[in-house]
Amino acid sequence: MADIPPNLDWVRAAPEDAEGPGPWIEIAFGEGDDGEAPVYIRETNDPDNVVTTNRRKWDAFVLGVQAGEFDHFVEGLEDAENSAP
Repeated sequence: MADIPPNLDWVRAAPEDAEGPGPWIEIAFGEGDDGEAPVYIRETNDPDNVVTTNRRKWDAFVLGVQAGEFDHFVEGLEDAENSAP
């Protein structure tokens, strides 16, 4: 397992009005600004279990989410979209 820097600034991916402990996903960006700079991902209920990727892969994932490429993984999303006015 890669060494996780102790001074990371974890950002919680939760709605602003979210209450309670989650679990939520947290993201932290490591040093560097190129495509190989590390990105760390963890759940709030298991903060010692950290997944590491790089900025290039993270950016591709975010673009895919924004484009709806993963919508088929969300149960009930299609029904909600079909019932929208």
